[in-house]
Amino acid sequence: MNQQNAIRLAVIDNDSGFVTVLAKRTEVAGWQQRTLAGAIPPEELVAMKLNALLVDPAVLGDEAWAYLERICGMLPDLGVVVCTGRSTVAQRVRGLRLGIDDWITKPCHPEEAIARLEAVSRRRRRARPQAEAGPVVAGELAIRSDRFQAFVGEVSLDLTRREFELLQLLAESPGQVLEREAIYQRVWGYAMAHGDRSVDVFIRKLRQKLEKLSPGWHYLHTHFGVGYRFDPEPSDGAALAAPGAAAAAPEPASDPLDADLTAA
Repeated sequence: MNQQNAIRLAVIDNDSGFVTVLAKRTEVAGWQQRTLAGAIPPEELVAMKLNALLVDPAVLGDEAWAYLERICGMLPDLGVVVCTGRSTVAQRVRGLRLGIDDWITKPCHPEEAIARLEAVSRRRRRARPQAEAGPVVAGELAIRSDRFQAFVGEVSLDLTRREFELLQLLAESPGQVLEREAIYQRVWGYAMAHGDRSVDVFIRKLRQKLEKLSPGWHYLHTHFGVGYRFDPEPSDGAALAAPGAAAAAPEPASDPLDADLTAA
């Protein structure tokens, strides 16, 4: 592998046998691998200039979910793959909704882990050239690919990585209806399982954040049974009102979800 394209990987895992074999395989592949004893501040991960992080939440203990959410939210350019023992569907769904790119169940072959890390890194690298483009401005909203964030004026919507990727995808095709399955395939990276409501959940979160900072505009439109459309439209007269005087848009109808899967 070209040194310039070599994957820089950090591993948080105390399974010495798995880590040792993985290190040998990544060395042969020309990767740069660092093994960490536990959670380290996101700032230190940034300094390592990583492409991917492989982590076993069991090593992080009770702080695992909070740490993963923080990493996924603060490091949108980092591919995060969980590799752990037995887990429930609810745990895997929760992790993916937090922004984790993939979830592998142990025992697993190191070659599978490497292949999945490669796939995650490829997706991240393909997305990077978009960051060189200028912001997408729509209504009061400015979508900044270089910062993986959207702003109303100087105020950030405080989007998670997954929320930003969803908003960016829709904004790239203004006025076009995108089907749920196509959205899921593009943002999550694989086919949507029957009954999965992740797209609806994230659209609802996006709407809440948009309505909080830009109540005079409607950005996301639902096409029931099909999907969603990004098409900024001012509320009735609200766009002409003074900032902060516009009435908040009506709360979107909530979707029935299994309580265990919404605890993200």
